[in-house]
Amino acid sequence: MSTSTRGPSDHSIRDQIVEAAMEYFSHYGFEKTTVSDLARSIGFSKAYIYKFFSSKQEIGEVICTNCLTDIAGRLEAALAASSSATEKIRNLFQVIALGGTELFFRERRLYDIAAVSSRDRWSAAVEYEAGLRETVVNILQEGRSAGEFEQTSPLDETAAAVYLVLRPLADPIQLQIYLDTAEADASLLATMVLRSLKS
Repeated sequence: MSTSTRGPSDHSIRDQIVEAAMEYFSHYGFEKTTVSDLARSIGFSKAYIYKFFSSKQEIGEVICTNCLTDIAGRLEAALAASSSATEKIRNLFQVIALGGTELFFRERRLYDIAAVSSRDRWSAAVEYEAGLRETVVNILQEGRSAGEFEQTSPLDETAAAVYLVLRPLADPIQLQIYLDTAEADASLLATMVLRSLKS
């Protein structure tokens, strides 16, 4: 059954399964949980869950997308409130670092799903990364148009380099190494990037 043909009650059941899965994964972890475990905890049969999700990964994808969408929404709001491309670079690094560390400390098991998503290149992680890359390009274009950033280096190479600097803060697997210093690291990295971008 395709998602487009599902009625409101089917979406409600999908939401119920996702909510129960978040609770279960929060306690026992994503990788240690089976669909059978999840079905027992909800009171559904395993076959019934498979009516709505093709695999445990698909459930994890929805949860991961929700977590990453929350961070992306906070980033969008911070960038919209920024008065310059320079401020946007600073906010980009800070929001990404804070979003990841807050998720880690608030919902460690859900953070682990994001780490699995990144490691195994789930579509949720790939799309999130693509969105960040596009954001970097947009900020650089804005900064160049405003005369804030230099315009001689190839845009694609510059954007790729800026993303490589941002990546340890954006990738859940790498961020775990820097959790205690992520906020300060974000500030230092943003300052270094801005120094290299100045016209």
